[in-house]
Formats: sequence, structure tokens, C-alpha cells
Amino acid sequence: MSCTKLHKNFILNEKSFKNVEELFIFSKTISNDVAAFLKRWFDTSDLIKVQTSGSTGKPTTIQLKKEFMVNSALATGDYFKAHEKTKALLCLSPNYIAGKMMLVRALTLGWHLDVVEPSSNPLVGIRKDYDFSAMVPLQLENSLPDLHRIKKLIVGGAPVSKTLFEKLQNVTTAIFATYGMTETITHTAVKLLNASCHTVPKVFGIVSASHYTVLPHINISKDYRNCLIINAPKISDTEIITNDLVELISTTEFKWLGRYDTIINSGGVKLIPEQIEDKLSAVIDNRFFVAGVPDDVLGKKLILVIEIQDVSFKLQNLKFKISNLTSLNKFEVPKNIYTVEKFIETETKKIQRQKTLDLIFKNK
Repeated sequence: MSCTKLHKNFILNEKSFKNVEELFIFSKTISNDVAAFLKRWFDTSDLIKVQTSGSTGKPTTIQLKKEFMVNSALATGDYFKAHEKTKALLCLSPNYIAGKMMLVRALTLGWHLDVVEPSSNPLVGIRKDYDFSAMVPLQLENSLPDLHRIKKLIVGGAPVSKTLFEKLQNVTTAIFATYGMTETITHTAVKLLNASCHTVPKVFGIVSASHYTVLPHINISKDYRNCLIINAPKISDTEIITNDLVELISTTEFKWLGRYDTIINSGGVKLIPEQIEDKLSAVIDNRFFVAGVPDDVLGKKLILVIEIQDVSFKLQNLKFKISNLTSLNKFEVPKNIYTVEKFIETETKKIQRQKTLDLIFKNK
């Protein structure tokens, strides 16, 4: 029998409910996707099907224990002090784990949750203030003028660029980057991005924007590849062996370096795309990524792919800035630069790198 319950203090779009059936009927007036999830959440099964985003491969469907999803919700509530009657905003799609877990947290912890249509600028027209919400970086970027309406915000789905990071340093909202995946039921670790802002209390034991701190009841280690291993018995029956290269700072902190499966071996030199992208973000405001493509001499050569919609963009100026970027070593300078008008994305707005590369090179 499922462990799911309807918290007595749960409110959805300013309406409370005597029972689950009332909630079902009302949820249909908000969103078919929300209603469909709630129907599955309160059925008799102990499991719920969840689809991965597909940013690093083909989307797959996995099954998660509802018990573990409840445990994850409780951990988030404890960590962020987001208990009963927390005012929260759901602006992510409930078809994916991040959106589903906002609903689970609200149902489990007794939040007062408002659901709005997922969009790239979710705070437009919002006149209420909230204690907690979750966004992807694109939503965060577009919401900066109205972000004061949210006290605590978690951000995931993609890295926060250096340009956006700098914009966050004078924001009063406490903004946390999250580390996690569908298999870990969203975040298992967080880092406070704007700890330097004097208006944000230095809580949660997080003092560095470069290090992630794990949530309670989670242990971490590394394997022979230097990839992160997560042991979290409250949210997973087995150890989770990731493909994320990390530097362990302590038993509870780590620095994320990049993905093991994206390392580029170029002429015998191993290049980590995520580290190179971090350096390039100092001179590139557009969306971009680096990748390795076949080369007769090097085996793989490093290239830069940049999204450019502005016809006045000066590519030659960018090449000059990159060539003078002192943080890059000679192996990290892209051999070629390719431009596209629009990246291919997943439904959750993550860049599909391989499909974008396929689009470029099938036309070459």
C-alpha cells in the first residue's frame, strides 16, 4: 500500500481540501499534467514512473519508490527550514522530476503551493511573495527584476554561467545551485551562490560558491575514475555510481569538475569540457558549449559551438578575446568555432549537444 498522504495544511492555488477526491477535481482546472501526477501519486502502487530529461542521451523511464520521494521531501524541508504553511511557487513542468518533487514536498510538508504555467519568465505578473521555489537558469536570468518576491530559490537542470553568477551577488534571495539527477530524486547536495551578499544570512554551513554540501543522511566517496559515489539509503536501495568527476573537499563537501563521459582526448591531452566552458564564459555572453570532433591528426579536436541570433555579432572580436584569455592553456583554445541560430533542446530546455552537433555536421 502506498505511503502517500494529504497533509492537513496543504493548499493548492489558495484552496484547501477535505479529501483527495476534492483535490483531484480541483487539480483538473489547473493543469492536466498536475492532475495526472496526483492521480498516480495517490493510487495504491508503491512506485511512480519518472522520465529522465534526455540531455545526455535518450530519455528513459525509471521507477522510484514513493517512500523515497517522501524522504527526499522531508530532507528538503528540514534543510531549508521549509515546514508547514511554507508559501511556494511551482513554475516547472510536473512531467519531470523537479516539478513532481515540488508537488510532493507541498503534499508531504503541508505547503501553500501556487502552480503557474511553466515559462521562461515565470514571475511576470506575479504579485505575491513566496518562501520557496525552484527554477532552471534561464528562468532565473529572466526573473531577476522580480526575484525579491522569493526568499529561497533552488536552481538546477544546467550550470549557472559566470555572467549570471555575478548578477546574483546583489540579490536578496538566497539562491542555491543543486546537484542531483532523476535517480537521486532531485538534489542530494547544494551550494549557496550568493553567500557574498551581505543581505543573505550565512546559514546552512555553506561558505563557498564552488563547493557542494550534501544533505543529511548522505555519504559520498569516489571511485577509481575519480567519479562521485552517493550512498543515500533513505532515497535509494543501492549506491549510486555517477559519471561526475569530483574533488572531495571533506566527507560532506565536493567540487564538481565535469563529466567523465565527456572528456576529450586530443592528441593525448585529456580535456574536460565543463572546465573549459567555465573559463570561456568570462568572454562569451551567448549560450555555447565545447565538444570534441574527429580529427585525422589529433584523434579528437576541440571545437566551440555558439548560439548566435544577432546578425550584428562580431565573431572576429570573439576570436580575439579567446586568444587573449590567459586562463586557457594552449590545448584549451578551440580549433574551430561553429555557430547555430538555435540549439536543439530537451523539453526542460537543456541543450542536446550531440543532436546540435549532428545538425551542424550533416550540413558540412
